[in-house]
Amino acid sequence: MPVPEPHPPCWTWLPLPRGEVAEPLARRWLGERLGCPPEELSLPRDDHGRPRLGGRFARWDGNWSHSGAGLLVALGRDVRLGIDLEWVRPRPRAMELARRFFTASEADAIADLPPAQREPAFLRLWCAKEAVLKAHGRGLAFGLDKFEFETSDAGIRLTHCDAALGDPAQWSVRELLPQPGYVGVMAWRPE
Repeated sequence: MPVPEPHPPCWTWLPLPRGEVAEPLARRWLGERLGCPPEELSLPRDDHGRPRLGGRFARWDGNWSHSGAGLLVALGRDVRLGIDLEWVRPRPRAMELARRFFTASEADAIADLPPAQREPAFLRLWCAKEAVLKAHGRGLAFGLDKFEFETSDAGIRLTHCDAALGDPAQWSVRELLPQPGYVGVMAWRPE
């Protein structure tokens, strides 16, 4: 069976009971999309712990994220991609975290919003930053303040970034509403 070539990358939502491990479910979905039994899917981790598709699927990239009782899984060809899922719940320290980890202009933009909009704006930005960092492969240790997003009603886009992330114009960022009570973001750039 020929392997599908999703452009842009595709994603899915899967229920994940709390306490269950996400990788077997992610592996099963990735295997189904690639026409490969899940147990035969090569998914080694790099030096930073990021899973990478290997073998005959080395041109593909897969990523997943879980939060609450849900799992997002993404797949794309000839891209580096990351996906992040967050369960919407109160985050009373959102402004404190924004000031500590985001760029000053991002934190200021959140602070300038009416109080009821601050936590959703924080979560939207947090998801976007995590998705980019998961695509990059270094995770939060890379630093959330080494790149900056511009958000609007029309969407979110990467405007500035550390050279290690490449050209910000090459990044695609897609906001997701996978299920009620959850937000997600998928980010990718050409490999």
